[in-house]
Amino acid sequence: MQKKYPSIACCGIDCGLCPRLYTDGSSRCPGCFGEDFAQKRPPCSIANCCVKKHGYETCGECAEFPCLKYDFTKDNKDSFTTHKKMMTNLEYIQKHGVERFVEEQKVKIEILQLMLSKYNDGRSKSFYCLAVALLSVESLKKVMSADFEDRKKLKELLCKYAEEQGVELKQGK
Repeated sequence: MQKKYPSIACCGIDCGLCPRLYTDGSSRCPGCFGEDFAQKRPPCSIANCCVKKHGYETCGECAEFPCLKYDFTKDNKDSFTTHKKMMTNLEYIQKHGVERFVEEQKVKIEILQLMLSKYNDGRSKSFYCLAVALLSVESLKKVMSADFEDRKKLKELLCKYAEEQGVELKQGK
C-alpha cells in the first residue's frame, strides 16, 4: 500500500516540520515514506503494522491505538523535536481525522518554509522547526501577521507565544 500523505508518519510525526527534511547532504531524512527512505533507514515496526498490515495512514485511525508499540512514549525522554507532539498528533487524528490534521499541517509547513526562506541565518532552522511543530496554528498566524523585519523580533514573538502556551522552545526534556 502507498500512503496518501507520506509526510505524516504512522506514529504521528510530521516529517514536513523536521529540520532534517530541510538539510542538504547525506544527513537529510526524506521521512518515513519519502523518496529513498528504505535505503537509508531500517524497517519500522510501527509503519509495518500500520500501513502494511492494516492499511492505515496513521496509528490514530486504529481502534487499538495506543497499543504496546507506544510504550516507549511513557518515559517521555525523547528529545527529537518532531517526536514531542507525536501522541498529541495521533490523538487529534483519532478525534478529527487525518484529512483535517493534514490541512493544519499544510499551514504549519507553509509558515515554516516562509520563516526558513526569509529569516534563517544558517543557525535558526532547528529553532524554527521546533517552534512551528510545538505552537498552535493560531499563534503562528499571529506571529507571521505581526509587523517585524528581522529574525530577532521573530524569535522574540515565537518565544512570547511559547511562554503563553507553556511550551519550551529548546531541545531536550
